[in-house]
This record gives sequence, structure tokens and C-alpha cells, in this order.
Amino acid sequence: MVESATGCNDQRLEDFFAHLRNECNLAKRTLDTYAQQLQDVHQQLALKSWADLSPQHIRQLLNQARQKGHSPASIALKLSALRTFCQYLLQQGELTSNPTTGIQAPKKGRPLPKQLHVDEMSQLLDFNPGEDVLGIRDKAMLELTYSCGLRLAELTGLNLDNLEDGKHQLRVRGKGNKERLLPVGRIARDALQAWLKVRGELAPAEEKALFISKQRRRITARQIAQRMQQWAIRQGLNQPLNPHKLRHSFATHVLESSGDLRGVQELLGHANLTTTQVYTHLDFQHLAQVYDKAHPRARKSKS
Repeated sequence: MVESATGCNDQRLEDFFAHLRNECNLAKRTLDTYAQQLQDVHQQLALKSWADLSPQHIRQLLNQARQKGHSPASIALKLSALRTFCQYLLQQGELTSNPTTGIQAPKKGRPLPKQLHVDEMSQLLDFNPGEDVLGIRDKAMLELTYSCGLRLAELTGLNLDNLEDGKHQLRVRGKGNKERLLPVGRIARDALQAWLKVRGELAPAEEKALFISKQRRRITARQIAQRMQQWAIRQGLNQPLNPHKLRHSFATHVLESSGDLRGVQELLGHANLTTTQVYTHLDFQHLAQVYDKAHPRARKSKS
């Protein structure tokens, strides 16, 4: 018998990989990955027949992978290979049900977005654009993004009529077409006022967009990202900069100062508090301080 793609003499696996190669048109890299995963399964279980494969076997394999310290992504890949193979066995009549049904791969940890420290934020924003119209515009965009914790899409979508109450408030339409009203800080208001004085040099009379490109139309997300990165370089920040990093910096700084997770949730426009908890990251020492001050059972007795 010719050795199969899995490196072991198992006819079902050979047939499965022939099926993948000939009918599913999978890339060689995917085939090799599936082969390696299923070879490991074949060696671990030593089943007399694949018809004996059960949900208990699947859970056993995933638990063993966890115990060996495999990453969530690696475990998910093993489950994906097994699920595809079991579906094939089901079609061939080898199995009466798919033993992987209902078994979930471990969630992949979402890397937290990095933020600028307060001094780095000051370094970024501490510049005088002089009479440069684009610089005045960029200053206003940077200050407003940090002041309000805006998403990039929210920033690009702003119109003149989103400014309310003498520019003290900003009405934003976020995800799910939900609106929220945000306070605008004094420095951001000053930067906006400077921009509005010169905005007419770029904006046609009928243009509603708040921020305009030198092409005399609404500035695009890509243009904003490029301009922010240019300012990061000019201001000597030794790291990439994007609007998302400003938004995360806003959330982190407000949360560290206030400890008010619910308030930050509303400012960010998150539907669920769990999203805010993932999005922000306080160090444990700060959390402990907030807990000690706030929880009635944590306060030290005066006696």
C-alpha cells in the first residue's frame, strides 16, 4: 500500500485526502496541515475503526492539547480538521452522526490594542500648526478623536450639524446606527474653532462634511490614518499611530482616572459592558485601589 498523505497506513485517511485533493481543490498547505493534525489523532486514539469515534474522544483530544499548552488557534485547527474528516465519514456511511457537533473550540484571546501613555499623548498633540490649513485641520481631528474616543468611521462621517450646544457637544452615529451625545473638551473645542475659521479655504459652500481633504471633499479614512501617522513621526513618537489607538487611549485614561466602567461604556458606544472590559485594561494595582475605596466590605475598620 502506498503511504498516505498522513504518513500512516490508514485507508480511510488516504481516501479522505484523495477526496480533498481531487474534489475540494484545497491548497497544498491546508492539505499538509490537515494531514499533520489527523496523523496526531490517529496515533493518539489507536481506534480499530473510525466508526468508533465518539464525542468523548473529541473532547479527550482537545483536553490533551490544552494540557500540552497548545494555543487556542492550534486547538481550533485540530477541531476543524476533525470536523471536516467526520463530515466525510458521515457522507461515506462510516459514521451515523458527526461526533464533533456541538463541540466548541476555545476562544482565541483578542490582543488588547495598545494605547499611548498620557505623556506620549501630550507629546503628540503639543504642536502649533501656525497658518497651515491642513495642520489646523489635523490638530482638530486629533484633539476631537482623543477628546471623544471616536471610531474612525465616526470621525469620517461627521458633518457640521453634528456639533451642538456651541460646540460643547458632539452628536455621533455609531455602530448599529445608534446615536450618542458626547461632551467635547475645551482644548478640542479650541482646535475645532480654529479649523472652522479656515475650513472655507478647502470646503465648497454646499459641503456638509466637518473635515475636508485638499481635494475639496470629505476626507477619507485612509487619508486620516496617513495624516495621523505623519504627525506621530513629526512629533517623535517611536511607534505606529492610528485612530483606534487614540480611541483606546481615551478609554484607558478616562477609566484610570474615574474607575467608572459604565460611564466609559456609554462614551465609547458599546452595547455590552463585556466589550468595554475587553477593550480597556487597567493594571491590577489600580483595580485593587478602586475596589478598596468603593467596596463596603473592603474598607478598613476605623476601630
